Amino acid sequence: MTESRQYPWAPGSATGVGSMPGTDIAEICRMVFDELPELPFLPELPGRGPGADMIGRSAALLVDLPVQTTTRGWKLAERPDRDSSRAAGYWSQDLDTLEEVAEGYAGALKVQVCGPVTLAAALELTHRLDPALSDPGAFADLTASLAEGVAAHVADVRRRVPGAAVVLQVDEPSLPAALAGRVQTASGLNYVRAVEPATASQRLGAIVDAAAAASAGAACTVVHCCAARIPFRVIAESGTAGVGFDLGLLRTADIDEIAELADAGLALLAGALPTEVAQQLAGGRPRPPRQTAEAVTELWHKTGLAPAGLSEQTVITPACGLAGVPPAAARPALAHCREAARIAPELADPS
Repeated sequence: MTESRQYPWAPGSATGVGSMPGTDIAEICRMVFDELPELPFLPELPGRGPGADMIGRSAALLVDLPVQTTTRGWKLAERPDRDSSRAAGYWSQDLDTLEEVAEGYAGALKVQVCGPVTLAAALELTHRLDPALSDPGAFADLTASLAEGVAAHVADVRRRVPGAAVVLQVDEPSLPAALAGRVQTASGLNYVRAVEPATASQRLGAIVDAAAAASAGAACTVVHCCAARIPFRVIAESGTAGVGFDLGLLRTADIDEIAELADAGLALLAGALPTEVAQQLAGGRPRPPRQTAEAVTELWHKTGLAPAGLSEQTVITPACGLAGVPPAAARPALAHCREAARIAPELADPS
């Protein structure tokens, strides 16, 4: 029997993953609030360049751990550089815009950060080219720093949008590779030692706990992984309230684990609109929202859970990669997901 749990969003909600095309944060933020009134999110615009990407953006939240850009990406450093300062500037601009656009808003509001495993897999060590994930001490320090930064971030969002119930999405695309020992060293000839599942759960749990502490337990955290072979049990053991994934990457073997999580009351953020389909929405070849809704209800039916639970427990999103579609396709993609989320509960429980 599914565990009873309160979710901060309204039944039949849709949202976005985070990254969006374009460079005008005010324009995109208004679009998000227009098209996703039940569960808007703070957009990420990587098209603005270094510091607006997922790694640089989240590294800017680290406390007492400066970062710099390199020819390969980002590294821990003794002092920040211009790109890391730019990342902090993007955060300031984005949060100021959010505060303005969301004035008077009351309801669930999602913000996204990169998780500690993926961040440690991407950030190089200060005096070595290998990823911070290769050094247990650096990995632990980075997690603690990120947790402190996330707590401050969640508190800042709550201060700026007092009516918001914050939903923190922790992005972990590198989690499967880290657990499998497939994160490469700097040379590309070797791999970082596999992260133990318990360690990964603990690191994720530190972020979950930090968000909860910053909101007196009011923040809801979901862990999102857009890679194949998602370690659902590792994610669940972090204490997260939900898991996000791309529907098209699921294997048959994943269904039983998803069913266990859903039965335990975890929310499912299903990336059900493929990027290649989203690209077509601006070109006069629309996919009916009903088709996307059917894909989500089919997954829910496979879990064997009561149909009535879908509307509250499942949120429909585009699949990862929306930042790469033409800007003209962004609004139709969000509207498509909103309509699919409205239809899905009716398909799941026609009575």
